[in-house]
Amino acid sequence: MANFKDFKLKPFVMNALEELKFQEPTKIQEKLIPEILNKRNVVGQSATGSGKTHAFLLPIFNSINPDVDSVQAVITTPSRELAYQIYDNAKQLSKHCDKTIHLANYVGGTDKKRQLDKLTREQPQIIIGTPGRIWDLINSQALDIHTANQLVIDEADMTLDLGFLEIIDKIAASFGKDLQMMVFSATIPQKLRPFLKKYMENPFVENIPNKAIISPTVDNYLISTKSKDKNELIYKIITLGEPYLVLIFANTRTRVEEIYNFLRTQGLKVGMIQGGMHPRERKRMMKQIQNLDFQYVVATDLAARGIDIDGVSNVINDDIPEDLEYFIHRVGRTGRKGLPGTAITLYEPGEEDSIDALEKMGIKFQPKDLRNGELVDTYDRNRRKNHRKGHDKLDPGMIGMIKKKKRHVKPGYKNKIKRAIKENDEMKRRIQLRADKKQQRKMKKKSSQRYR
Repeated sequence: MANFKDFKLKPFVMNALEELKFQEPTKIQEKLIPEILNKRNVVGQSATGSGKTHAFLLPIFNSINPDVDSVQAVITTPSRELAYQIYDNAKQLSKHCDKTIHLANYVGGTDKKRQLDKLTREQPQIIIGTPGRIWDLINSQALDIHTANQLVIDEADMTLDLGFLEIIDKIAASFGKDLQMMVFSATIPQKLRPFLKKYMENPFVENIPNKAIISPTVDNYLISTKSKDKNELIYKIITLGEPYLVLIFANTRTRVEEIYNFLRTQGLKVGMIQGGMHPRERKRMMKQIQNLDFQYVVATDLAARGIDIDGVSNVINDDIPEDLEYFIHRVGRTGRKGLPGTAITLYEPGEEDSIDALEKMGIKFQPKDLRNGELVDTYDRNRRKNHRKGHDKLDPGMIGMIKKKKRHVKPGYKNKIKRAIKENDEMKRRIQLRADKKQQRKMKKKSSQRYR
């Protein structure tokens, strides 16, 4: 196991790490920091909460020259919340330097005129922000990044999903010749690879595989909402015991607001984060959430990828995300740093296929039900598939044999039927096994986490 001292970082960077009480680098930091310090292009792929942010911030601050008043590094993020979070991490590092390091946080919804005015007086040395606002300032000829030589694209898969890749392309093209690009992501989708090949020649690629898709410290429960009022069910679940901090995820802003308003009418102090909020309101709400002013927070998937909140004890999925990868990011908010956590997913009968798809990804659920104020074990939703009643799953030949048995039974015919059914079941089992393996190979190829 490496030690931060092995990287020979500057004293002020080491002082910042000491304040953070960082003892040993995470796997992604151990592998990538030396490569970044050697000016190599890198692709870092690892799960949420694996330490990606400091994997690029530490070498950037180590190489920054406070005496040069020009842009030296640009860090892009797909969400404002993630930009704020990285900016706070950067401020913590910069305060330990005996010279001022000028940082700038550029995100949509903030005062552009004020930013333009400040840029006429001073160019920041490190820029952190969302692609749209950064490009807007470059295009206005106020922000000059041709002097910069480091570009970080954080949460690259989400950047692609939100349609920002074309803007990132324009930003990258605005750099000078000596561009060092660092791409960090939970996954590297196929559509991202042409962009990476365009800007990165022979990059160092590190893929830190998940030991488990969901942390082994997380209890992953599944509850059917059939014949239940969803809002009431959520209220009853989240008020069981004394949870430290509960994150409730929903797919749409409308649904987030509905849950938020309902829980407030029940007398709970609830926070809310969703894309339709005014930027100042979102920033204020995020600060309150990080200060643990709320015990319950309702959010869209934006929060699952862009916010790092310590101490999340419970995650509630109001529904299953359309992009199943987001399920992993949602549940990944709890059970961090070896702490216990509980994830509860609510599903309706029409969502059976999505549950099946999650299970094929290796996610295991414990079926539960809420009875008399407590969560109890219940039957497996696949029990009817696994335990056949009657002959509805038999092929026509088997059904014919059974009907013939009813009309006229010969000696040994009963055993013959049993053997035939057993052989038929074994054949189907083998076919299903081959189909499952084929599906697993297909999904593994599709979600390949290796840059080529």
